[in-house]
Amino acid sequence: MVCSAYDTQMKPMPVTMGNHEERMTEEAYMAKAKVYIDGQSGTTGLQIFDRIGARDDLELLRIDEDKRHDLDERRKFINAADIVYLCLPDEGAREAVSLVENPDVCIIDASTAHRTADGWTYGFPELSSVQRDAIAKSKRIANPGCHATGFISTAAPLVQAGLMPTDYPLTCFSLTGYSGGGKRMIADYEAEGRPTCLDAPGIYGLSLAHKHLPEMQKVCGLATAPVFLPVVDDYYKGMATTIMLHNRMLNGVAHAKDVQAVLAAPYAGQRFVSVMPFGENDPLIYANELAGTNDLRLIVCGNEELTTVTALFDNLGKGASGAAIQNMNIALGLDEATGFDQA
Repeated sequence: MVCSAYDTQMKPMPVTMGNHEERMTEEAYMAKAKVYIDGQSGTTGLQIFDRIGARDDLELLRIDEDKRHDLDERRKFINAADIVYLCLPDEGAREAVSLVENPDVCIIDASTAHRTADGWTYGFPELSSVQRDAIAKSKRIANPGCHATGFISTAAPLVQAGLMPTDYPLTCFSLTGYSGGGKRMIADYEAEGRPTCLDAPGIYGLSLAHKHLPEMQKVCGLATAPVFLPVVDDYYKGMATTIMLHNRMLNGVAHAKDVQAVLAAPYAGQRFVSVMPFGENDPLIYANELAGTNDLRLIVCGNEELTTVTALFDNLGKGASGAAIQNMNIALGLDEATGFDQA
């Protein structure tokens, strides 16, 4: 349902049911959680907008297009909502948080601004039951980065289990579709007469200081950040994030299948994250296989000496808007799969 922030002040209206006239109470109107998206013109914001708009259990507040940069108008909408999504650059996200006056407003920030900040809950519920409970109680939720989602899903459980030392010299590469680069990159890849270099994978982040590194290191509890190289390729969405391990440097690992067993335990029974049985994956891993879903699948490969763990997911799903919706569902006390089409 879409309405303005002021439509919620509507008076009770009569509803005729057979010979009985019942009056809908104000509480019935207020039962639907009100959601406002600050900065919905970007890729993530538009995807969240589409997901919210398709649901009848939520009320989407819409600011006038010509007032979306008006601080006073944004303040009104932010404080009228139950859930506020920030789909803004980092500075814009910090500014939006400064506008919050209503203590009941729950902020879900899709930017990098608050992912390692004190007082914010990291929005990856599959980390542990404690993490999921923290999200349910938090009014400040930092939505994970897409590459970070893949890395944390693989490395964090290994550190938590004591299998991977916190000073392990991790390396990681992460293959993503071009939608992860936002509107400008999408336009470049989809333009007629584009440069032929875009036909090939493009390695970026060559300064080895990618903006997702702080959350990758902190959430996993690593002593140092990994050596991380992201790669963009000529397909719209889907992501494959891979860490590479020497088994001799791990604790108590004799084979890659031991790593698979350690990862499978904490993810057993999760709605969106699963671990492929060892040795049952196809010979090739295609990064867009889970595009269009909120699923994340871990695939462990290797032998007695070496192991790779690949997180396969949608960079716009579990890596962005899907995770944001899942976090909202948890914060509202709903089933976390509400609004997702589950097979």
